Amino acid sequence: MQRSRKRSIIEESEDGGGKEGKMLKKKEEAREQIEFISLEMMIPQNHLLRKIENAINFDKIYEIVEPLYSEKKGRPSVDPVVLFKIVMIQHIYGLPSLRRTLEEVNMNMAYRWFIGYPLNESVPHFSTVSYAFKHRFTAETIEAVFQWVLNTAAEEGYLDTSALFVDGTHIKANANTKKQTKKVVPREARRYAKELLEEVNHVREEHGQKPFDDDSDKGEPKAEGKESVESTTDPESGLFHKGEHRKCFAYEAHTACDKNNFVVAVEVTPGNVHDSVAFDDLYDEICEKYPDHETIVGDSAYKTPWICRRIFGSGRILSTAYTRPKTKTGHPWYEYVYDEYYDEVICPEYKLLHYSTTNREGYMEYRSRSYVCEKCPTREKCTQNAKCEKTVTRHVWQEYVEKAEDIRHTPKYTELYKKRKETIERVFADAKERHGMRYTYYRGLAQVTNWVKLKFAAMNLKKIAWWKTALQSFSSVISKKDSVIRQIPFFDRLKCTDIVCAFFRFFTVYVPSVR
Repeated sequence: MQRSRKRSIIEESEDGGGKEGKMLKKKEEAREQIEFISLEMMIPQNHLLRKIENAINFDKIYEIVEPLYSEKKGRPSVDPVVLFKIVMIQHIYGLPSLRRTLEEVNMNMAYRWFIGYPLNESVPHFSTVSYAFKHRFTAETIEAVFQWVLNTAAEEGYLDTSALFVDGTHIKANANTKKQTKKVVPREARRYAKELLEEVNHVREEHGQKPFDDDSDKGEPKAEGKESVESTTDPESGLFHKGEHRKCFAYEAHTACDKNNFVVAVEVTPGNVHDSVAFDDLYDEICEKYPDHETIVGDSAYKTPWICRRIFGSGRILSTAYTRPKTKTGHPWYEYVYDEYYDEVICPEYKLLHYSTTNREGYMEYRSRSYVCEKCPTREKCTQNAKCEKTVTRHVWQEYVEKAEDIRHTPKYTELYKKRKETIERVFADAKERHGMRYTYYRGLAQVTNWVKLKFAAMNLKKIAWWKTALQSFSSVISKKDSVIRQIPFFDRLKCTDIVCAFFRFFTVYVPSVR
């Protein structure tokens, strides 16, 4: 019976389905149909661009760019807010170029709604936007926009700069490694050369040695430069090679973010500049804009004597990582113990290494006695010197490095360092995976710097929109149950805004789909 019933149904469907007709229907084409619609009706209320539009007032851009426009000369310009919104669309959605961005803006109703252009109005040409950001809007303009977004986040109470996380990420440059040339470049003077020389001379005078002369005051020619590989396409980029990565010309964005993943400062350098070298400019910006910060969290690249001295000397804390010993054979470095009271080093065989001298690099040299090391049973593990002398060096600022090592073991800063993977590492991951920062089409340090700052400004703007929308969504619910929440000890001293931020941070960390 069941087989015959199925067969009858199939035959009925093939014959036309009886009175009801076929289930398959073809839609009539209506491509040329004229309709009266508005973009406001077509954009969903929960669209990201609508949240951004409600989160921040773009009229501030008029104040920033007003000095760049003439009052009488020239023809009327494209609205500068429209230009900045177009670039924000490019960075928020990770579009590779302005040409591609304007193509998307022309076809996408949400993008048109965001810049305020109806369907029948032509969008600006991509060359107009490109020319404005290359020739009209200066580096100070881009910096002002970047700070404006940050100030908005600070006014809303979203920034937490008690601890700042610093790191660098490489951006592949628009340059071919086959088009290169070798060039001798002068060695740059270290920023802390004067402080280091003063400290070295002080140590030498304490030991009855003659201080070094400051060669910079004599006007003598500097030492020969070093040979460097330079791109003929983009000379301001640097050749980058690390681990299993392929050699490529790149730039590096040295970045600082707060506990809530807001990028607060960035310094762009060629890709062959080490993190510790670029730290000074980045830290100057941090100290100028956020003088109340308490802790700097960075990886082992920042655990150098000068950086440790500068941070601890300013009354702040450096939370850094473990540094792997560089010793390959022989006694490990930690078996040579420095005796601060007698200013001597004790070797693994409990013999003394006495102070010898302090070199210009800031290292105090401690040497053993040859007649003592000749009969040492473990001399092969210690030194291969023909004179049977062992030399151990210690930097004049080594005490600050040891202080950073001691702080690394405390529970508070151990947990704080673990947050790097949730803060600065996540910022870099989002920037490259979602916002197209793996590769730049721009050439030149100035253009790449502006490009990076606009990208981080767009990321901060996106986060403000998410947080503000969450605040508006949860505030009504929390206000009704505020008296109940206040009875919980954890929330008794928090403001309503702080409670919302805590809830939303939970969702952004543990529910990636919300982000």
